[in-house]
Amino acid sequence: MGELMKKWGLNDSTMDFVGHAIALHTDNSYLNEPYGLTVKKMKLYLDSLVQYGCSPYLYPMYGLGELPQGFARLSARYGGTYMLRAELEKILMKDGKFAGVVVGGKIARAIQCACDPHYVPDRVQLVYQVVRAIVILDHPPACVKPPTDSCQIIIPNNQCNRNSDIYVCSVGYMNEVAPKGYYLAIVATMCESGPNGNWRDEVRIGVDILGPAIDTFYSLDNFYEPKDNGQQSQIFVSASYDPTTHFESTSLDIVRIYEAMTGEKIDFDNLPHKAPSDE
Repeated sequence: MGELMKKWGLNDSTMDFVGHAIALHTDNSYLNEPYGLTVKKMKLYLDSLVQYGCSPYLYPMYGLGELPQGFARLSARYGGTYMLRAELEKILMKDGKFAGVVVGGKIARAIQCACDPHYVPDRVQLVYQVVRAIVILDHPPACVKPPTDSCQIIIPNNQCNRNSDIYVCSVGYMNEVAPKGYYLAIVATMCESGPNGNWRDEVRIGVDILGPAIDTFYSLDNFYEPKDNGQQSQIFVSASYDPTTHFESTSLDIVRIYEAMTGEKIDFDNLPHKAPSDE
């Protein structure tokens, strides 16, 4: 891919922009790979850009919590049952396979389980850590002109002298996630200095470009991945959230879990568009 970019006369900054901000690669390994995947990812960006508004990204009103809520409602239409505010007490196994869970002293039996690493720490492995900063603002991000209520900023690693990109996502009143006149930004990157280093400084560039902040909250979060595909135990574990703010990796992880659970490739061209009738 690098040779193709140079053939068309792209300078280093443009290559960074195309590879990291459009194709959404998280490192520079794509430069040494065949161009097919990168061109496909660029086309996806273009196709998304012309679908709705002036951005290739969609963000749900009232925040990302609306996505699981929408899933819960649709699942209920298909006969799903939800136990809200219920703390998991125990996972039941039989002959090495998932058999159910104990919640509130009651047993819910099932043949498969999908969960995040928090529920099964013995089935995941630590891969790296993620530095995050939650920034509360009373103005739009200072670096964006003209001012905008919501945006995503990707700072390629080459532009900030790092091995990892820095991701910034800012949303505000128009997305119904903050009071009028306030904005919420999340800045994240892969930790390179370790827990004993100055890890807060690793997102400093992303925080500073936002302008003066009302308050900033920092965290160092572990990123876990499942040790296996879950098919033997029928416990299918997701990965943790990585530093990216566009959720491409999260979407791909959902596809991975679906295909592992069903044993079938998901066909996005033939998805059901309507829930079953209540009649």
